[in-house]
Amino acid sequence: MKNFRNFCVIAHIDHGKSTLSDRLLEFTKTIAARDMQNQALDNMDLEREKGITIKSHAIQMSYKHTDGQEYTFNMIDTPGHVDFSYEVSRSIAACEGALLLVDASQGIQAQTISNLYLAIEHDLEIIPVLNKVDMESAMIDEVSDQVIDLIGCQKEDIVLASGKTGIGIQDIMNAVVKTVPPPTGDPKAPLQALIFDSVFNPYRGVVAYFRILNGTMKKGDQVRFVNTGADYNADEIGILQLSQKPRKVLSAGNVGYIITGIKVSKEIKVGDTITLTNDPCPEAIHGFEDVKPMVFAGIFPIDNDDFEDLRDSLEKLQLNDASLVFEPESSAALGFGFRCGFLGMLHLEIIQERLSREFNQEVITTIPNVTYFAKTKKSGSEKFLVKTPNDLPDPGILDFVEEPIIIAQIITKPEFIGSIMKLCMDKRGNLKKQVYLTTERVELTFEMPLAEIVFDFYDRLKSISRGYASFDYTPLRYEKSDLVKLDMKLNGDPVDALSALVHRTKAANFGKRICSRLKELLPRQQFKIAIQAAIGAKVVARETISALRKDVTAKCYGGDISRKRKLLEKQKKGKKKMRQIGNVEVPQKAFIEVLKLD
Repeated sequence: MKNFRNFCVIAHIDHGKSTLSDRLLEFTKTIAARDMQNQALDNMDLEREKGITIKSHAIQMSYKHTDGQEYTFNMIDTPGHVDFSYEVSRSIAACEGALLLVDASQGIQAQTISNLYLAIEHDLEIIPVLNKVDMESAMIDEVSDQVIDLIGCQKEDIVLASGKTGIGIQDIMNAVVKTVPPPTGDPKAPLQALIFDSVFNPYRGVVAYFRILNGTMKKGDQVRFVNTGADYNADEIGILQLSQKPRKVLSAGNVGYIITGIKVSKEIKVGDTITLTNDPCPEAIHGFEDVKPMVFAGIFPIDNDDFEDLRDSLEKLQLNDASLVFEPESSAALGFGFRCGFLGMLHLEIIQERLSREFNQEVITTIPNVTYFAKTKKSGSEKFLVKTPNDLPDPGILDFVEEPIIIAQIITKPEFIGSIMKLCMDKRGNLKKQVYLTTERVELTFEMPLAEIVFDFYDRLKSISRGYASFDYTPLRYEKSDLVKLDMKLNGDPVDALSALVHRTKAANFGKRICSRLKELLPRQQFKIAIQAAIGAKVVARETISALRKDVTAKCYGGDISRKRKLLEKQKKGKKKMRQIGNVEVPQKAFIEVLKLD
């Protein structure tokens, strides 16, 4: 066990984690040169297309150190985007050390700090690595000082490296051997293994990835999942390399996978503990904190017959992405579907894309929102939960609506305080506290409605702070608010998938933005389309898509004007009739794009 090293790679988005991981795999000859490709660990097409890591990827490498000893490295490459921070927290729980990557041309950024704090909470040994030192714009001395201020290391502890050219890879290997402690644990104790991830294989069922803290697991053992209380047979166990490599025995400190033939995804939970049925461990490992969804949206199948298939797909996706939460709901226009909770708008977009690619599920997504409490004027009526805009009672009988208020903590650089304050005030936030953590970092605390942060708050916060602002929130209370239901109508017919609950002061502006966005996105028809945003019977915004018109007068050369007028009148009558019987189809792309309001 003394020659095992378990570590993860953490950094802000686009600081070069996947590229550096490629070099480590090449250096240890884990991947043959002919099989090598960029982002080798990113196995989703979606990750390659977007150039981001969406899933954490665990891999085992063998390394012969300069002292002649053979070491086994279990490395986990993690995502950098804030929407996938739950992946990072799970990876950190399975490691003893972390490579903290900082881009030498950009310096320390928000997720660097957030991920570092996660690692420190779990008592991980931190190895600071300056990446991209070969670039002309690299500010090695300045960024080194930032790292020293942040983690209190010595300048000689910082490894200078380049994922592109392979500079400093040997130094990283030396640092891992020297700094990261070998795993502690007793191979002879009762088995105690933490499930940190899982995937669904259509042929073999659920494959769980685990880290053994104590004890030994053998192929064929009878194992128990502590939280679900179910017993299974360990049909196959093994280690994770680029493909799964079966092994007969795995002991304390190792990271591997187990196949038990489970076909139902509900039977396995990420964060659960695996132990032996005949010699169970005295207590379960403390798993992971419950995930806090930031965005709620309805996901509906295009064809209602696909509802059960969609449920299966979401359950299988939840195995692979434990931060997804969902429950059934129904809609007048869209039928049966699911109310899903996401960590952010990028997370929503990725889930939608994965449903389409991995499970062939084409879905319609409603406008994201949060849950409210409402009370009617009827005597003796209780407060009830409002999960969708359609649950809101008629304004005539509505007594009041309460919306969730949160405490938001934003850590940023002092130069962005003004613009961040303006953003939070626009989102109905009240500044409660402002504390300087260091001369270069300030913490702002706001009370604000949760509804204001689900839509585009994250994206705007990242834009105005140039990516240097980390954001966290905790629920505080429910508070009465003047909320109204905004209906979107196409030629007078409401589209309930586009209706939203908004504050009365923002309804007209929000309606105007959605109307103009729909005008850009909806294809033109042979008849005129009126797009309206309405509160009850009152229209607060309108756009019109003009009809596609054939030039019916093209064949008239000269002659009396009455000939042209007659043709135009005939066309006008036809357009009017067409408008009465014509349906406006909202394409799937429009539902997705309308959510991305500027």
